Amino acid sequence: MSTEPDLAGLLAAHPETVLLTQAATPTEARLIRDRIAAAGGTSRPPVSLGRSPIPESLLAEPDLRLVPVRVAWLPDERAGRRAAQLTDLMPGRDPYHPSERRQRRILARHPGRAIVLAGEPATLDELRERWVETTGGGDEADFAAYVARRATLALDRAEYQLHGPRYKTPSLVKEEIMASRRFRTGLQGVRRGADEAPPSLAEAGHILDELAAGWSRRLIDVMPVIGRLIFQRGFDPQIDYDETQVERLRAATQRQPGILLWSHRSNLDTLVLAAALQEKGLPPAHLFAGVNMAFGPMGAIMRRAGVIFIRRSTADDPLYKYVLREYVGYVLEKRFNLSWSIEGTRSRTGKMLPPRLGLLSYAADAYLSGRVDDLLLLPVSVTFDELHEISEYAEYARGAQKKPEGFGWLYSFVKAQGARHYGKIYVRFGEPVPLSAFLGPPGGAVASDPAAERLALAKVAFEVAWRINQGMPVTATALITTILLAMHGAALTFDQIRLALADALDYLASRAIPQTASVPALAAAEPVRATLDALAAGGLVTCVADGPEPVWLIGPDHQLAATFYRNSLIHFLLDSALCELAVLAAFRASGLEIDPVEAFWTEIGWLRDLLKFEFYFKDRDEHRRQVREEMDRHDPDWEERLRSGPEGADTLLAQMRPLVSHLLVRPFVEAYRLVADVLVYEDALASGASADDAEVIRLALGLGHQYVAQHRLRSSESVSVLLFQTALQLMRNRGLLEGGSDVAERRGVFLVELRELLKRLDQIEDLAIRRYLRDAVRDAVRED
Repeated sequence: MSTEPDLAGLLAAHPETVLLTQAATPTEARLIRDRIAAAGGTSRPPVSLGRSPIPESLLAEPDLRLVPVRVAWLPDERAGRRAAQLTDLMPGRDPYHPSERRQRRILARHPGRAIVLAGEPATLDELRERWVETTGGGDEADFAAYVARRATLALDRAEYQLHGPRYKTPSLVKEEIMASRRFRTGLQGVRRGADEAPPSLAEAGHILDELAAGWSRRLIDVMPVIGRLIFQRGFDPQIDYDETQVERLRAATQRQPGILLWSHRSNLDTLVLAAALQEKGLPPAHLFAGVNMAFGPMGAIMRRAGVIFIRRSTADDPLYKYVLREYVGYVLEKRFNLSWSIEGTRSRTGKMLPPRLGLLSYAADAYLSGRVDDLLLLPVSVTFDELHEISEYAEYARGAQKKPEGFGWLYSFVKAQGARHYGKIYVRFGEPVPLSAFLGPPGGAVASDPAAERLALAKVAFEVAWRINQGMPVTATALITTILLAMHGAALTFDQIRLALADALDYLASRAIPQTASVPALAAAEPVRATLDALAAGGLVTCVADGPEPVWLIGPDHQLAATFYRNSLIHFLLDSALCELAVLAAFRASGLEIDPVEAFWTEIGWLRDLLKFEFYFKDRDEHRRQVREEMDRHDPDWEERLRSGPEGADTLLAQMRPLVSHLLVRPFVEAYRLVADVLVYEDALASGASADDAEVIRLALGLGHQYVAQHRLRSSESVSVLLFQTALQLMRNRGLLEGGSDVAERRGVFLVELRELLKRLDQIEDLAIRRYLRDAVRDAVRED
């Protein structure tokens, strides 16, 4: 913590100095007077920055040097740390802005808690030059207001330097933005209609009132504590970090302003991230949240805790989009960090959603227009051993509507955290992504080409999402639910679960896939039993213990919820799944006049195109390199083996452990098949009529329930609104939802392709079952 400034030295060096004092109470005014006197006084009387404007006579001396002064109050020291406590939320207890009565008490007992601060000096000539540059100038009253604002901002900088970097907060945001020439000039170009006049400054001000958020130092200290009290009801109090990643993030945020872009799996994410930043002494970041969360007095409190509430849809309001863009640019220009979910909303399937580019495009504008030297995009993943919200997600997948937020919702959410113990929370910080690496220099080719800018933004967003995915550790919960889901409702004994785990653990280790400490521990029996007990306690896994030995299963009613955990690791196994299917395609090509290796790569390309709305794929060349690396891991001579005939392909499949395509790819293909069945066989659509999304989803849900009852689907997890939505996205991309003369035929062709793929997945599953039974018999013989 910095020490009290040498006001005496400052005044001695420049006798012709006027002090601009800010005092909220008589006690503060007395402290400032005493400090000035102790420093030797000044030849010019101080000017109070109160309700009265700065005298215009003072502004007529261009060489006059101004120094702002105020009193900063420090919280009481507890356990070697100065920070506000929960009790300080009571009225009049703010340790950073104590009441007059508490100020007198502090001075009597702990006078060292009061520091008279001096802000950065400036001459009137320097201030006038900056005023004209940023605002375009005006009358002397405007200049006086500008000088007062700059004095306040200089003192704010001095105060956060006193308290530490995590207390750096923007102030006078609305006043500074609305006074800027840039903002007022741009406002003249905003049009809500072709014949309408530009919106007024007052209209823009109302939107800024809605957006502008600031950090109360008291809430900087207390909100992470409140967040901890909430999530610690159900989770271990100690968040799990990679300390190397933490230090890398610390160094990065010291160089450039950063944007924390995080995965979104739970409403706890923001509480966990705020607690993590505080615990590691990292600067806080302004959080963007949907305005639906600004209910009741919570909205006002959260705005003081740095939350920026934005509207969910802004497409029909050019003024709102303009003000939001300028607001984001201003905050970044002043080197404050920002934070939002790159997915835009919670993933209710457990896997990463496509990135949203809206806010990122505003940040890119700030960079391309030269308002910042560069921006660092900081990938963050927040992972939980278990979540109570997965039952809610399963209901959404079955077609339930989202419940509106409010105090009742908040009470239920907090209460649910204490229902039982959910395990640990893991925060991982990926390698920063400089925006300049994708957008080039400000004023370059991307800045003048909107299409090039959109493409570059899509690439940088993809890269951030990719790094989030790659850093997200596999948990013991995810691994065991994946194994149990593979049985489609059939139960496994303890030994059978451990047998399946052996291949999975070997695979994760061979690929150096990030894991929580609980995963390698599954090599021993007790951690496996503890994980099963935890899942059974939550109702996700059923233990049947009436027979000679207990068995575990995930029943039909819980399969949709359990897929959330399996989908959290699916991206690590995806290339392996695609390789299995591509080897099978090469096997089928061996008897034809087709190069098996070419058939392999054709299948990879087809599967990639089929699943492009579900998963993140690198560009084709890079993805091809990744696939080749995966195949080399199984057999460096895999191409020669494929060309050697069906036996070679069969040998390759036998070497691939574990087989996973039937576990990972089938649910998506079955969901696509249900939607395709509706498009092909539903009477109203069979002739090639255009399809309404909501009606297709309703029909697919009904058809899915029928297929589950008839055992025409492996499990109920494919009957999901969330998967149907992606299926419709794919089919719209292929032109299968619009009406047309040939659309019925093309829908039929697509359905046949899906059915053929399902047959190939059946083959992989049959092979996996035979292998599993063989290994089980072998282990049983060894034990005998």
